Amino acid sequence: MTIACLGIGVGGSASVAIGDAFLITNGPICVTPSWIKVEHIEDEVRRFETALQLAAAQLRGVREQIPGDTPSDIAEFIDTHLLMLEDKALSSQPITLIRSEGLSAEWALQQHRDALIHVFEKMEDTYLRTRCDDLDHVVKRIMSILLEQHDTHFEELRGHIVLAEDLTPADVILMKNQGIAGFVTDYGGPMSHTAILARSLGIPAVIGTRGATTCLQHGERLVLDASSGVVLADCDNDMLAHFAKRRGADIARTVELRRRGVEPAVTRDGETIHLMANIELSEDVSTALVNGAQGVGLYRTEFLYMNRVGPPSEEEHFAAYRAVVEGMQGRPITIRTLDLGADKQPGSRTHSGASGNPALGLRAIRLCLKEPELFMPQIRAILRASALGPVSIMLPMLTSTWEVEQTEHIIHQAMAQLEAEGFDFDRAIPIGGMIEVPAAALNARAFAERLDFLSIGTNDLIQYTLAIDRVDEELNYLYDPVHPAVLRLIREVIGAAAAADVPVSMCGEMAGEVRFIPLLVAMGLRELSMQPAAILDVREQIRHLDAARLARTVDRLFESFEPIDPLALFDELPPIH
Repeated sequence: MTIACLGIGVGGSASVAIGDAFLITNGPICVTPSWIKVEHIEDEVRRFETALQLAAAQLRGVREQIPGDTPSDIAEFIDTHLLMLEDKALSSQPITLIRSEGLSAEWALQQHRDALIHVFEKMEDTYLRTRCDDLDHVVKRIMSILLEQHDTHFEELRGHIVLAEDLTPADVILMKNQGIAGFVTDYGGPMSHTAILARSLGIPAVIGTRGATTCLQHGERLVLDASSGVVLADCDNDMLAHFAKRRGADIARTVELRRRGVEPAVTRDGETIHLMANIELSEDVSTALVNGAQGVGLYRTEFLYMNRVGPPSEEEHFAAYRAVVEGMQGRPITIRTLDLGADKQPGSRTHSGASGNPALGLRAIRLCLKEPELFMPQIRAILRASALGPVSIMLPMLTSTWEVEQTEHIIHQAMAQLEAEGFDFDRAIPIGGMIEVPAAALNARAFAERLDFLSIGTNDLIQYTLAIDRVDEELNYLYDPVHPAVLRLIREVIGAAAAADVPVSMCGEMAGEVRFIPLLVAMGLRELSMQPAAILDVREQIRHLDAARLARTVDRLFESFEPIDPLALFDELPPIH
């Protein structure tokens, strides 16, 4: 009898994986209380410090292997762990315990870990409680080095489907390099760091099964169907052959789509949909071009500020932007100003009054306007890059037109400085804004009248509208991109842009999900920006659509205030797989 586990499917173009299960136990490392002789105390301190250094070296090695088209959240996740390793709050107390009480390095670390976890668990704030998981990941990495258990199991993973309670992004990168066929986890959500990375790396995965590690066995042959979120065990030969054929068809289809990737995305009734890429590094440009991106709709610039002592100089900004502008060979580039703040401070800089909830704290345009000395070098560099090709400026997390006015004032100051210094730049550079806060969506007409373009950032818009943390697996069931309230806000923004005759695009994860494309086209969006890996499938879906017919159908979505499945309105569309 076939055994099935259900979860959330994520991954790349090949949605099916077949392989033997490899069970990884993620339980706590058992540490036996132990003490050391006085004459060995300093040796034990050095052993602990060496373990810290090796753990940091491992994480830096993982960070260097992150693909260029991976969202910034992944690198930031690993940077957070690196910062924890460097924080005296983690390292100093175990050393004190070794010296004052003669504890072994392992036992001292375990004692300190338990004390910190107790503090985290008492916190009421959900975000701060999740830092408990980060602490555990870091402690386990140090502990496995002290116990000489680190990473040896990864060498046996080629061709296997990994089963685990949960996986960190660092784990996934290491396993990808070992050639895993796919992975299954008990926990996790569709917007978790691990899920985002699986999509970027093209690894078939099913997450959040809530029990795969208990009902599936190490070594048994599994079929993983990421398109439906199903994991099957004990399949007969006919079923295995069926899924093997599906996997082969997926791979062949991807090859074919890449072959014709430069063809435009035009609906059957002649509507052109512009497909742009979301990027973070200059290395992302080649992937965007291979997949046929018509430009960059969102250039995230936070990577320049991360994992360093101080903020980047104007010249560092300019060098990065120049590489992207030149690499895109005349295609338009939209550069988002830095979206830092609260939990993502540049380098070692930390606000003493940082918000307990960073999503609602001093971040993005709020931080830039509060500290123009941080903002001005970036604005100057963007303006200088605009002399090399078509560049636009996009402002994140707008809530008030006052923020637009203040930013324009800073931009005009920068223009005056550059002109006096003899630099070339585009004096009519377009300035746009991300609409990702409900207040901005409801007041979109005011923004459309002040800005040259709007871009809908659905990742934050959804979480702010529905009052949920989008990476909190306990709230996965509430993260609904097609919730009636979310769709009404999106429609409000599209209508405001049309009334003001300014372009509007979407640059959130929603724009790169094939199942939502008919809905977005029906609502009137004609520019979508997404991770480069999603462009091929989205383009293919668009070629099957009749935009005019979809537009006549979409009004039915807003006849009810109850959630409905928008795909039900478009069920006559041919499948893309």
